[in-house]
Amino acid sequence: MEENLKDKLFNKKETGWKQLDIRQKEDIFTFSNGYINFLNKAKTEREAIAEAKQIAEANGFKDISNFTNLVPGDKVYFINRDKSMYLAVIGTEKIEKGMHIIGSHVDSPRLDLKPNPLYEDGGFAYFKTHYYGGIKKYQWTTIPISIHGVLVKTTGEKIYLNIGEDENDPVFTITDLLPHLAQEQMEKKLKSAIDGEDLNLLIGSIPYEGEKEPDAVKLNIMNILNQKYGITEKDFVSSEIELVPSFKARSLGFDSSMVAGYGQDDRVCAYTSLMAMMQISNIKNTAICILSDKEEIGSMGNTGMESHMFDYFVSELLNKSGENRPNLLDKVFCYSKMLSSDVDAGFDPIYAAVSEKNNAGFLGKGISLNKYTGARGKSGASDANAEYVAWIRNMLEENEIKYQVCELGKVDIGGGGTIAYILANKGVDVIDCGVPVLSMHAPYEVTSKYDIYSAFKTYKAFWEK
Repeated sequence: MEENLKDKLFNKKETGWKQLDIRQKEDIFTFSNGYINFLNKAKTEREAIAEAKQIAEANGFKDISNFTNLVPGDKVYFINRDKSMYLAVIGTEKIEKGMHIIGSHVDSPRLDLKPNPLYEDGGFAYFKTHYYGGIKKYQWTTIPISIHGVLVKTTGEKIYLNIGEDENDPVFTITDLLPHLAQEQMEKKLKSAIDGEDLNLLIGSIPYEGEKEPDAVKLNIMNILNQKYGITEKDFVSSEIELVPSFKARSLGFDSSMVAGYGQDDRVCAYTSLMAMMQISNIKNTAICILSDKEEIGSMGNTGMESHMFDYFVSELLNKSGENRPNLLDKVFCYSKMLSSDVDAGFDPIYAAVSEKNNAGFLGKGISLNKYTGARGKSGASDANAEYVAWIRNMLEENEIKYQVCELGKVDIGGGGTIAYILANKGVDVIDCGVPVLSMHAPYEVTSKYDIYSAFKTYKAFWEK
């Protein structure tokens, strides 16, 4: 009797793996294989958007510019400067009644090349870098690194680079001191052991034949790049070149229950929401999928969520559905609901001291809801109201989806931010809803396949409610 009372009254967090039959496990592993494939193809925001476009078009989505009028069931997308994307499935209700929005981001912490990156020192050629987003700098030394990105010539010609992913490609690395000579370095605080200016990518050591010092190695590297890609040193000025780990995403563990890979913050939510949108039809409220850029550096810029590009997209939906009138956009947002689909810090028993277990997100126990983020006294947070949280609970429980409501670390230790507050400021009801991650922001992050599939089911149920 007492045990039954506990089952009735307590909020138990239990692993979801125990409740699955063979077919359900097969569905999870099959879906996760697609996700791993996506991670290996989409290591930058441009690559993620290119993959998303390919997936969307294969599932009947078309560029919104191809439509004069929109009717229920139409599937459209808009790509903003190749780095962010908005997709929509038009519902049977007028857009004025509110949209169901899911928003993730496709940028991840990384190293970017400086505008003038190439230099030579001590017989080596290097690229200078500037790190992007919140990283532990020491994690980016002595790992294999690949080069991805685009250079744009003054003629408008684009030259795409993807070097280091293929087994036949060279890889690159950032060197570190050997322990024998690192006594002073190891006495420093961890955050200052490696300086940002020392994150220089080693790219070559052979001097150009017949050329005397200085810059003979630099000249040889530039000659190789010119012969292969037709570029000169000036072309780096108009480029977006990113350095990312060349590790392949793989299944993790003897039981293959997890995924290890770079960029899972936040491509795990981008992929699951994108694939959920591919599955929906005949919905009531117009469904919106946001794949945004620049979240890791504050969502600024014209491809970030702080820009008005998303407002423009929704205005186009209103225009082409014949609904638009002055000030309607504000009303639409005030009647809309959103899941800010960003990852949560997974509980790591090795570092348990930074978490408060009752309010931590555990891998394998379902989707994580963060009612608020922010830091310390909820500074900078979007705090979802109780009525909306109850609506979300109802949606999840009706669909028998496991979930956990969490905080990002202990009160005076943790904290973070997502795009939730940006849409909340427009009047949208928003709650953060994503996948717990171990080693977040590291070159190799870890997620549970159970949680990945739970996210997919959650996002699909949200749009179909």
